[in-house]
Amino acid sequence: MKQLTALLLVCSALLLMSCADSNLTKGQQGAIGGAAAGALIGQAIGHNTGGTLIGAAVGTLVGYIVGNEMDKYDRQQLNHVYERGVSGTSSAWVNPDSGNQYQVTPQPAYSGPSQQTCRQAEIMAVIDGRQERTLTTACRDANGNWVLQ
Repeated sequence: MKQLTALLLVCSALLLMSCADSNLTKGQQGAIGGAAAGALIGQAIGHNTGGTLIGAAVGTLVGYIVGNEMDKYDRQQLNHVYERGVSGTSSAWVNPDSGNQYQVTPQPAYSGPSQQTCRQAEIMAVIDGRQERTLTTACRDANGNWVLQ
């Protein structure tokens, strides 16, 4: 029953993503994708409905922040921090178009799922005058690119 709940949640999110039209913002699309990924991760870690729901909630938040607030410039800067940032040392930038401010502190790399190289990073952002904090994880894909998990 618990796996069925998780599967239905993920399928619903994927269905919504596939039906997404131009009326959905990048933030909304990111939230849907984040919810689906978070639900899968929550179920895999917690093996229960509570874990699935918590994973979906966290995934929704991270997906929204990344999808809505970070444009191509910000993603390039974040990728640079994952690639070359010194562990425990913050890197900061201000988006020249949006004025959003980011401070990212990467952690040491580790071997993640399927022996991928992964890194966590704490992101402190000031978006529209509001300070937000999130912890992200990125792993290298088969091409060596950092992909947010």
